[in-house]
Amino acid sequence: MENGVVLTGLAPHPPLLIPKVGKNERGKVQKTLSAMERFAQDVVAADPEVIVLISPHGPVFQDGLVVNCAPKVDGDFGDFGAAEEKLAFLVDGPFAGAIQDEADKLGVEIIPLTLDLVKRFQLSIKLDHGAMVPLYFLHQAGWRGRVVSVTMGMLPTEKLYAFGVAVQRAAVNFGRRVAVLASGDLSHRLAPESPNGFHPRGKEFDASITRLVERADIQGLLSLPADLCKDAGECGYRPLVMMAGAVDGFAVEPNFYSYEAPFGVGYAVATWKVGAPDESRSYLDWINARASEELEQIRANESPLVRLARQAAELYVREGKTLTDLPELPTDLPKQAGVFVSLYQHGNLRGCIGTFVPTHPSLAQEVVFNAVHAVSNDPRFEPVTADELPELVYSVDVLGEPREVDDLADHDPKVHGIIVAKGERRGLLLPDLEGIETTEQQLEIAKRKAGIGPDEDGVNIAEFEVTRYR
Repeated sequence: MENGVVLTGLAPHPPLLIPKVGKNERGKVQKTLSAMERFAQDVVAADPEVIVLISPHGPVFQDGLVVNCAPKVDGDFGDFGAAEEKLAFLVDGPFAGAIQDEADKLGVEIIPLTLDLVKRFQLSIKLDHGAMVPLYFLHQAGWRGRVVSVTMGMLPTEKLYAFGVAVQRAAVNFGRRVAVLASGDLSHRLAPESPNGFHPRGKEFDASITRLVERADIQGLLSLPADLCKDAGECGYRPLVMMAGAVDGFAVEPNFYSYEAPFGVGYAVATWKVGAPDESRSYLDWINARASEELEQIRANESPLVRLARQAAELYVREGKTLTDLPELPTDLPKQAGVFVSLYQHGNLRGCIGTFVPTHPSLAQEVVFNAVHAVSNDPRFEPVTADELPELVYSVDVLGEPREVDDLADHDPKVHGIIVAKGERRGLLLPDLEGIETTEQQLEIAKRKAGIGPDEDGVNIAEFEVTRYR
């Protein structure tokens, strides 16, 4: 292939692979070191004009993928004690623009990393170690081409895959010979000493990824369960999906170099050499159809409370009206209760507003009130737009009566929510929230929300249970 994506690859990014960082520790990753040297040689042999480097460690946003738009990109290993190890590359700005144009056509939001964005969110414009480690090996192997530096986003799988398709189309249409490289480590939870602790599914995740990459099984990769990725505590799945999209509709020749996990983190090295067009390996329409079917199934199985919340939210966003034609709710529901309405976009929280205790004459009115405020008045988010409505998934939590507690020994943060209060300051945290595993974490966050210091005395604590409807 003269123009287009000619090679894709997966590379790990532990900084200790760099001689002045790892020093004597590099002996423990000799398998990965040898593989990275072969990997770099093969990338250089493919003779790309541009490398699209996808990292999980630059500025990450929920609603888009970040592309560094500076005329050149540079970085160093100063955060790892080797500031003298520096790299700089020119950016192929016109090609980056072509990628954005193709991504727009596929409904993928590209966020240019401009100086204004850097200042607004206090970001770094330098290459992160996820980009620097693979680029170090490529530079050592003699590659001196241009770079388009991309950071993954917290988008759904189909959008991540579509980005890779956009890169492929831009490469063909714009006349570039391109290599797309995914930087990512596998599970960070393979052993008790792992950075994120141990989880038994970490090994299952790594075994699945290595098998799928070794076979270039894209459909299997796109079908990997989300809960498996979450339990594994990985940082490579999203970049890998983006990379896989770049070979959509093409045969590939896989080359799996190595896998090892000497520090409780999985490191895999592989390339896919792109061959002739193969329509049987085109999965963009399939994954988009699957996503639509999943959302339709969610809508079809909504509980009455969730359906009411969604209808109230949609009416308010589209027409600025409050739903007043309220349905009869099942008789087993309470007449009144405190309610929290949460909405999620692509699996990420998009809004959540609630009431501790009932503030309206009926449960239905309580749900409508909080649904309207969740889409319009959550201070953490911009108001929901009409374009976003088809992508939103809702849940409704109905709160039980809070009970004051003096002893939290039997408190379970997966089952019990918590309320802290001192004077007019109050903070509430729902149970079973992602990332909150202990009572201490739950209490700390609830106090922070209330503006109560961690060591303040005289804090009243209450716990409650919720019934969560989806």
